[in-house]
Amino acid sequence: MKKIFTKEVIIGLVTIVSLFVLYSGVNYLKGINILKPTNHYYVLMQNVSELQTSSPVYVDGFRVGIVNAIEYQFNNPNPENIIVQISLDKQMKIQTGSYAELKSGLTSGAYMNLILNKYVSSYHQIGDTITGKTEIGLMDKVSQELLPQVENILPRLDSILLGIQVLVNHPALTQSLDHIESTTSNLQKSSKELNNLLANDVPEIVSNLNKISSDFAVVSNNMKSLDFQRTLDNVDKVLANMDKVTQQLNNPDSSLGLLLNDRSLYDNLDSTAKNAADLLKDVKENPKNYVHFSIF
Repeated sequence: MKKIFTKEVIIGLVTIVSLFVLYSGVNYLKGINILKPTNHYYVLMQNVSELQTSSPVYVDGFRVGIVNAIEYQFNNPNPENIIVQISLDKQMKIQTGSYAELKSGLTSGAYMNLILNKYVSSYHQIGDTITGKTEIGLMDKVSQELLPQVENILPRLDSILLGIQVLVNHPALTQSLDHIESTTSNLQKSSKELNNLLANDVPEIVSNLNKISSDFAVVSNNMKSLDFQRTLDNVDKVLANMDKVTQQLNNPDSSLGLLLNDRSLYDNLDSTAKNAADLLKDVKENPKNYVHFSIF
C-alpha cells in the first residue's frame, strides 16, 4: 500500500504552515488580524504626510481599524489624488456625510480619525469612498503662524538687546551695585545687632513686662476690694457742699455774699488800707512826731 504522507508531502505541509504562520505574524505585528473579518473603505486625501501602512484608525479615541494601503493616482488631475484604503471592524458602520481626518501626534505619529455624522440614519456601503481632510501639523503651524510672528519680533528684540547692553555698560549701574553692596553690608550689621538685642535685652524687657503685669494684677485686685460706691457717694456730698458754698457766695444777703458783693465795704477797706499806708510812711519820715524821748 502506497503511503499518503510521504516525506515530500510532509515537507510541503510544513512549508505551507510555516508561510501561513509567518504571514500571520507579520500582519499581527502590523496590527492586522487576518482571522478577524473587516470592511474596506477608501479615503481621498490631498496630503498623507507621515501616514503609513498599518497606521491606526480611531473613532472618538477608540481604535476601530488600520490603514491597509496608500496609492497615488498619477492620472488624476484633481488635488485629491491619493487613495488611502482603510480596514474597519466588521461591526463598524459609517454614516453618510462622515469624513476622515488625518492627524499627527508628537509620539504616536500620523493616524486617521473618523468624524461620524451621527444625525443621519443612512450608511455608506462597503468599498465606498469617503472624503478626507488633513489637519495642520505641529510643524506646519509653527511655519505658518509662529515664524511670521518671530520675524516681526526680531527687530524689536534687537533694539531691546541694544538697550540692555547700554544699560549694563552705564557707569550708574556700577555705582548702584556698589550702593547695593554697601546697603547689604549695613543690613547684615543691623541684623547682627538686632540678633544681639533679641538675645540680650529682649529677655530682660520681657521679664520687666511680666513684673509690671503681676504688679498691675495686684493693683487690680486691690482696686476690686475698694468700695467705689461709698467713694462716689462721698464725692457727691463734697460737690453738694461746694455747690451750697457757691450759692452763699453769690447770695448778696449772706455774710460772705456781703463781703464779696458789697461795693461800699470794698471801698472802705481800700480807703483804710490807703490810710494805713500813708500813716506808715509818715511814721518813717517823721518819727519824732509820734515818739518822744525824755531823759529826765
